[in-house]
Parts: sequence; C-alpha cells; structure tokens
Amino acid sequence: MPSASAGPVVLTFVGHQTWHIQSGDTVVLVDPILRQAFGAGAVDFPIWPPRTVDHEAMPAPDAIILTHEHLDHLHFASLALLDRTVPIHTGNTLPAVVVDALGTLGFTVHRHDHQAPIVIGDLEVFLYPAGARTLFWESRVVQPVVRQTGTDRDVFIGVDADVSDLYLEQIHASGMPIPRLAVVSNNTQSVPYGALGADVNLLPGLDRPRNRTTGIQALHTLLIDYLEPLDGVPDVALCGNGFTAPRSPHGPFLYADHRALAEYANALQHLFRVHGPRPGDQLVIPDRGPITTRAAGWVTLDTAAERAGLDALDAFLTDPQPVDPAPIGPAPRPDDWPAARRLVGDELPRLARHLIATRTGALAAGLHDYLTGPLDGRRLVLRLLNPPGQPGQVTTFAWDISGPSFVPVPTTSRDEAMALYPFGVEIFYQDLVALLTGRVQIWDIIGGSYQGWHVGERLDSPVYALFAVYGEHQRPDLAARCYADSLARLDPMPTPSAP
Repeated sequence: MPSASAGPVVLTFVGHQTWHIQSGDTVVLVDPILRQAFGAGAVDFPIWPPRTVDHEAMPAPDAIILTHEHLDHLHFASLALLDRTVPIHTGNTLPAVVVDALGTLGFTVHRHDHQAPIVIGDLEVFLYPAGARTLFWESRVVQPVVRQTGTDRDVFIGVDADVSDLYLEQIHASGMPIPRLAVVSNNTQSVPYGALGADVNLLPGLDRPRNRTTGIQALHTLLIDYLEPLDGVPDVALCGNGFTAPRSPHGPFLYADHRALAEYANALQHLFRVHGPRPGDQLVIPDRGPITTRAAGWVTLDTAAERAGLDALDAFLTDPQPVDPAPIGPAPRPDDWPAARRLVGDELPRLARHLIATRTGALAAGLHDYLTGPLDGRRLVLRLLNPPGQPGQVTTFAWDISGPSFVPVPTTSRDEAMALYPFGVEIFYQDLVALLTGRVQIWDIIGGSYQGWHVGERLDSPVYALFAVYGEHQRPDLAARCYADSLARLDPMPTPSAP
C-alpha cells in the first residue's frame, strides 16, 4: 500500500510518446526517448517540439516499460543514458532479437502477461495486449495500465493499437475500473500538400489537399471513435505526432500542436476533459478533484527552434512546392557495386513471394482490367532509382503474380508506368541496399524517400505491404543487423572504477 505521504500520481510528458510516471519515490519510464532525436539506423527523426531532457536531473526510474520495438519507442542511445540495473518490463510477444540487443546493452528484460500487475514500489502496472483488430505490424504492442497501489485511479496508455479486448472484457466484468485518464496516440502524420508522406498516392487526382487528413478528422478518430469503448473516462491526454520526418522542408506534421487540439476539443464536446501537454508538462492526478498541470524543471523546450519550424510550416502552406525525394541510406562504394546488385537480385524472389500474402497482393490478384485493358500477370512495378554507377537512371522490375517473381522490364516514364501498373513502388537503389544490410529500417525509407501509387483503399497501398514484409517481426535478421550497427555507434560504456 502507498504511504499516506505518497501524494498524487504525476505524469510528465517527455515528448512524442514517452511518459515519466511518479508516485512518491517510485518512478516508471515508458518508452524512453531522452535524446533530441531518435532512430535505429542511419536516419534521425528530431523530436517535435524540440526539447532537451536533463536525464541526470530527471528522477531516476525504478523500472522501464517497453511497449514494442518500433524505432519511435525503442531507442538504444536513450536507454544507454540509464542505469543498467533498472529492469525493463514488456509483453510476451516482443521479438527475441530486441531482447537480445537489450541484453547486449546490459539490461535485463522481463516478459509479462496481462493477468497480474507488475508491482514497482508504489505503482502497479498491467500490460494488456493490443486489440485483435490492430494492424499486423503493430500487433505486438502492449498497452500499460498504471495505478497507485491500493487505488483505482488508473491511467490507460493506448499505444499505437486498438484498445485491448482483454482490458475491455475486464472492465465490463467489473474486474478493472474505467480509467481516470486515457492517453491516446495521435499518429495521423499528415503532411501539407506537395510534401512527401507515407499516404501520398501519386495516381492522378488522388493526391489533393482534400485527400490529406484534417485536424477535425484526427480529433474525431482519436476522441470519438477510439474512446467509444471507454465510455465514462473523465480525462484524456493527447500524445504522438511528436517528431519531424527526414527531408521535411515543411517542418512539423500538420495538427501536431496538442495544446491547440485540446482547446478545440474541449470547446466542441462535453464527454471528457482533454489535455494537450507539451514536453515538460506534468499532469497531476490527485486523490480527489481535477487533474492539474505544472512544469518539470528537467525538460527544456527550444522555443527558437520551434518558432523556426512553425515558420517553415507556414511558408510551405502559403506556397506549396513539390518536394523531390532524396536517398536516406549511404551510397555503396564502387568496389561494393557488384555485391549490392547481387544482394538485391537475391532479395527480389523472396519479396515476390511474400507480397502475395499482403492486402496489396490480395487486391492485385483480384484485378483483371486496368486503364489500358486486360491485365496479364504483372500487377506492380518496382522502380529502383539511381542504380549503382548510373545516377539519374532507373532500374525497373515488374511483379508477376503468376510466378510470383520480379522480372526485369524496360524503364518508362513514371506516367507511363502508372498507366500500365495498378501498383507502383519507387525507392532509391541504395536505400534498398541499406535496408538489406541493416543500415536503415523500412520505417526510415517510408518516412524519408519512398513514393508510390495504388488502387483501392489506403491499407491496400504497397506501403503497408512493405511494413508487413520488412518489419522486425518478419525480418529479425535485418533488425539484428540494424541493432548491432546502432549499438556499435554508441559511446563506449564507462568502465567501472576499481574498489
């Protein structure tokens, strides 16, 4: 039981989806991103709004909660700032390759199911598995429910997944209370018209301002649709959307100002009170009465950098300009060109087989006519930009579902390719090589240099097929290479002094 002087539960928003939760002298740190940027490979994603964290002044954690392995939640350079004796708690489905890498860094990882709480001093933490309808590449997420021991002031952190069905079952059976506070993740990542984005569809007429997610749509999705099964929750906090993508001259994503979104949400609905914390804001949950906000002294916003980013966004919105993609991975040296070609050649048969099992593959197999008439077996084109020794050129392969296989085809203009193939992927040759050698992850490529097109709905896009094919769950070998490279780039761990 907490002591009488334990006081309130204090949630400090550290940025993006990192939370520092304290009750009395007990501290739990969720998905720590403590540096000014995150990234698992050669690409950095700066935190938005920009801030610095004084990790030495931060109350030290007694435990770390790792919800899943994606690069905006798992950051080795941030974990390296922490005491290696601090235990890491996670779910049963975190990929083993992640556990191995954390062990290499010096941490001990404890896996848990959802049935019993993890007792950490004055706090109890339940880890619930993601809802059954969660997208495949997010399905290993665990959603923490944190409470002060002996109370029912629960905090539900709805990380990157549908609300856990098992959590809802326990609420409906009166085994768990409706949470006092629900934290929801804003993952819209909507970019201005003209900018690069994962959901930009290059087919004519499908990339328009009206096709970009609006703030109104984001609020409805986050607060009405997502929270419907948690009817009665009195307070909600927004997080997420808290980084800038590589090659983003427009600065932050649209609708990343959660303080403003919260103000609009509170003016337009009566179901709950919405909080939009900025990095360093602390949400104080008392025994009774409303949640209040104060500031943590160990998080400092860089207001000048924030102003520069907002000015860049305003300028881009006033005068949108097409953003040309640029490679994010290192270019192979001339001596490595033959090996790079062999690597890609060896990978394409595997990619051809695995695409069949994705939503893209299912829709592609069901199409029989396209713009120029009946389709043969070739349904998707892979355009690899700037192949080794050929700057400005394109190497082109068609995905033939009758194999399935990728077959070399003559390179055409993009417009001609869009008229021939209902699906298209454009990435830089060197980025694919970097992916296959562990220098970058698929999330880096999609967020930084990918372009493509597709018919059908949003989730029929090749983007989500590539997530399914190259995520850590499906390619632990690539993840292991990326983690090894990331760990090798860390500052050497200090050598313990002799007694």
